[in-house]
Amino acid sequence: MKWSAYPNIPVFLETSDDRGLPKSYGTTPTTPTTSPALENPLDRPVHLSVTTPSTLPARDHSAVWPIPEPPPEIEVQQPRRLLLRFFPLERLRVRFNGARASQCSEKTEFTDLESGTADISNFGGLGIMDGPPKLPSIQIPSPVDEKPQRLPNIAERIERRLWRYNLNGNVIQRWLLEIISWTISAVCMGAIVGVLIYLRNEPLSRWQLNRIGLTLNAFISVLSKVASAALLLPVAEALGQLKWSWFQGHSKKLWDFEIFDNASRGPWGSFLLLIRTKGRALAALGALVTIFALALDQFFQQVVDFPDQWKLQGNSSIPRVVRYEPVYPEQYQNGLLLAQWDENLYAVLNSFFYDNGTQPMQFGNGTRADVPLSCPTSNCTWPPYETLGVCSQCVDVSQLLTFDCLETRVDWTSNLTGPGTEWTYPNGTVCGYWLNATSEEPVLMSGYLKNSTDSGEGEALLMRILALVTNPKRQTFYGGSINFKHIRNPIEDFIIAGAANEAPSVYRNETPIAHECVLSWCVKTIQSSYWLAMYQEEVTEHYMNETEGPYPWTTIRIDGPQGSGTDTYYAEDVVIDAPSSGPNHSTYGLSNLTAVNTITIFDEIFPSFTTVANSSAEPFLRYRTSFVDRVMLRKMQKNPWIPPANVSEYVDRMATAFTNVIRAGSSKEMIYGDAYDKETYVSVRWGWFSLPLGLLILSFVFLVATIIRSAKEMGQVGVWKTSAIATLLYSLPDHYQERITRPVSKGTPRARAKELRIQLLPTKGWRISGDMTSPMTPKAPRTQPPPGWL
Repeated sequence: MKWSAYPNIPVFLETSDDRGLPKSYGTTPTTPTTSPALENPLDRPVHLSVTTPSTLPARDHSAVWPIPEPPPEIEVQQPRRLLLRFFPLERLRVRFNGARASQCSEKTEFTDLESGTADISNFGGLGIMDGPPKLPSIQIPSPVDEKPQRLPNIAERIERRLWRYNLNGNVIQRWLLEIISWTISAVCMGAIVGVLIYLRNEPLSRWQLNRIGLTLNAFISVLSKVASAALLLPVAEALGQLKWSWFQGHSKKLWDFEIFDNASRGPWGSFLLLIRTKGRALAALGALVTIFALALDQFFQQVVDFPDQWKLQGNSSIPRVVRYEPVYPEQYQNGLLLAQWDENLYAVLNSFFYDNGTQPMQFGNGTRADVPLSCPTSNCTWPPYETLGVCSQCVDVSQLLTFDCLETRVDWTSNLTGPGTEWTYPNGTVCGYWLNATSEEPVLMSGYLKNSTDSGEGEALLMRILALVTNPKRQTFYGGSINFKHIRNPIEDFIIAGAANEAPSVYRNETPIAHECVLSWCVKTIQSSYWLAMYQEEVTEHYMNETEGPYPWTTIRIDGPQGSGTDTYYAEDVVIDAPSSGPNHSTYGLSNLTAVNTITIFDEIFPSFTTVANSSAEPFLRYRTSFVDRVMLRKMQKNPWIPPANVSEYVDRMATAFTNVIRAGSSKEMIYGDAYDKETYVSVRWGWFSLPLGLLILSFVFLVATIIRSAKEMGQVGVWKTSAIATLLYSLPDHYQERITRPVSKGTPRARAKELRIQLLPTKGWRISGDMTSPMTPKAPRTQPPPGWL
């Protein structure tokens, strides 16, 4: 026969068959263990033999390397060319070019099946006559020359160990990785719960890891990420295992395999799996866990909150006064002790006499306190406390005024002098509103002087403050008070009336606004607070001495070589016994000397007048009218005693400023309260922990149910989980692969996969619905020779 590669080289083939003869080597201890055909040296010719096609049996069996017999249902194609056999005893380096045995590193032996030996020197090679001097070389490397096998890395070792566990007969070991992963998730969630229980309703400063830069939020975030990842691993592996179980029993659509595979990878595949199974399969539980796991991070973030709360940091203090006893320097005039004013008190009251009073000073976000409190933080509170103070009350007495034009002595014009010069006051016709108009001594509260020679409008009285106790004789009008006779030891009781719309309203005979106001000693109960540089206080109640008693003023006329005068005494101390109880209960008051020194300050402006020459002239305030030689006029830019100013509120402001001054004096004592500062606390909202704990429980149930099911199906389905190797091993037959991927006018491979139904058979592989064969059925070789054949 001719060799197709070398048509000019003849090939001698033996037509006899000695495979049916018994072998003569290796049968007894005395016989050689090596075939005689393998003992020939390389320098002898090799004689290859093969039977002719007519004499070969129907099914050929190799005596050296048997070839498995194909199943009867598979048609075996005949080889296109005759096959050459060789007997590989070991991996040697061989050259078929007529070389001597000494040129080879090891001995290579060939045998002739019929004669046993042949001299290769007489032939060109392989028993071929007249061949080329040198044939192509075939080199088989020796094992000594091979590179040593690479040791497996860590990943390969871990994978190999896990694969051994999957093949283990113990159920726990087959699912050991998934159980460990679920345990890690449970431990992380348990650590978060434990820390939150420890820090619940506690200040954040209790978290000690802040010192190393690890915040509580970072701690929860890291553990929640680990818990989420560890929770999804067993769910994904269990879904992968249920993928194989899904195709047991009945044939399912090929597309279901992709749905299950995608479900083990993410929420979108899990959503499709829920729709495919309609929530009735065990795999639907794992799909639900995968979908809801998307919200795990958000729920973990909402579990803890950090509200700011006020925490007690120390003590604060605020002043109060029980006995008002300022220190006055003694001053004498002509051997007589003079009354001394409290300079601090006078400075404050003087601003109310001629201006708009004291104004709050801006400080920080609020106003500065007018009392010397102590607050080391931005939030201080004090318990309700009592203090001696000044209270005010005002009543509208406009109904006591009567309009009339009377011929009387004018005692209110701007050019008049003080007491003792009344005989110099002119008489005239005055029109206006009178107090006690029908009496022998009516008092004009607002009106104007009629002038017959000019336009008939003379000087006008815009405002009048009438003290109901005169100075210096301390005589009373209307018993010293009209509406406040029940108040004992008042500081000042006066009536104030003013034109409603400045000078023109006086000439129009409009009714003025009149009030009776009183300033008196009292005991105030105050609730104070200081927050973010803003001081606030609220008078919750006040108490005044309303017991009856004698008139406290005593006036003595003094005549002596140095002149005459009036000696005035305040005959009693001011005592207020508040009906309160508790540790702060005291008897409040002040001495008679302090009372006199306080009352005489108000003689500065009580009584006083505001007049204007005509309707277009500027008004002037006439004050200190109780002093003979000290009467003064003052130009007023804005008079706080005349409407539209609210007299009642203005007098109340004066009383509050008065109280603050005596509380800031040398007689004060401190009341202690609490000082708070903001501190961040840990607030736990346990409701947001329902999803993580719920998914942890559901994943455990799902994993246990999958383990039980896989144990029952152990004889039918292996524990393959999401292994890609198992998917490659169980592949479809070639003609079905071509059928799915073959280009057609309509449809895609995925659409055709939806129409194909498959079933997984135990130990055999996939079975196509309607096809009795399986992908695992051995396939017949087409053109490739079996192992051992060239």
